[in-house]
Amino acid sequence: MSKNLSTVAAIEFDNEVKHAFQSAGRLGGTVTVRNNVVGDTYKFRNMGKGIAHERTAPSSDSIAMDVDHSFAVATLTNWDADEYTDIFDAKEVNFDEMRELSKVIASALGRRKDQTIINALDVFSGTKAGTVGTDIGGSGTGLNLTKLRKAKFYLDDQGVPSEGRFMAISAQGLEGLLGETAVTSSDYNNVKALVNGEVDTFLGFKFVTIETRAEGGLPKASTVRSGFAWHMDAVGIAIGIDITTGADWIAHKKSWLAHGEFKAGAVVRDGLGIVEVQYTES
Repeated sequence: MSKNLSTVAAIEFDNEVKHAFQSAGRLGGTVTVRNNVVGDTYKFRNMGKGIAHERTAPSSDSIAMDVDHSFAVATLTNWDADEYTDIFDAKEVNFDEMRELSKVIASALGRRKDQTIINALDVFSGTKAGTVGTDIGGSGTGLNLTKLRKAKFYLDDQGVPSEGRFMAISAQGLEGLLGETAVTSSDYNNVKALVNGEVDTFLGFKFVTIETRAEGGLPKASTVRSGFAWHMDAVGIAIGIDITTGADWIAHKKSWLAHGEFKAGAVVRDGLGIVEVQYTES
């Protein structure tokens, strides 16, 4: 059973249970998605660039571009998030624990979907569009405008489309950006940064803030955090079982089992569509 359920029986609760702060998934719509995948792997097909050839004479033979075809393979992993609710303990509290657990389970699996994408970006060892070092914009500096401009340059230089660009940053990274006049000024940006303390879209990037998470979150080595900028076509997630939740009666435990399932794997399809952005955090 939920190990904390019995301990709250003697406590008077508000009608609405206040959850520990936790967020659901945020990155699902930032990558290429393949649903209903059967099996433990999925091959994302990649097509290389073509080069046009000059036509030198009428009725001359066509020259094939020899466009390269390759595969990026995503390996799917099974995840579940389950919790028991004992019928006796459930009668000792004034809220529906199963209903509340369904929210907790959905949020946990949503964050796991995010982590699947983050891990794919982190472990990619091929050639990236570029890496923005933490000394860009000043030695050992936090996330700043100079780093954003450099990340944009790397993607621009590879001809990455301007539509569909995203950047995942930490809360401290966002704090650093909010200290940049060009980011918060209404002369440069929309009013969200001024009114809500958010950076929604800037320099063509749609920003997603990833808080500190038990699942891992954005990687950090010593004081250097790694954020990522990418185009949605550069990363793929293959989903065998999308996030589902349910509840089943388990007779021999005299408990309800609230459960959630998720099966997916992510992979970088084209490294030239991603940039690692390093910055120093305290």
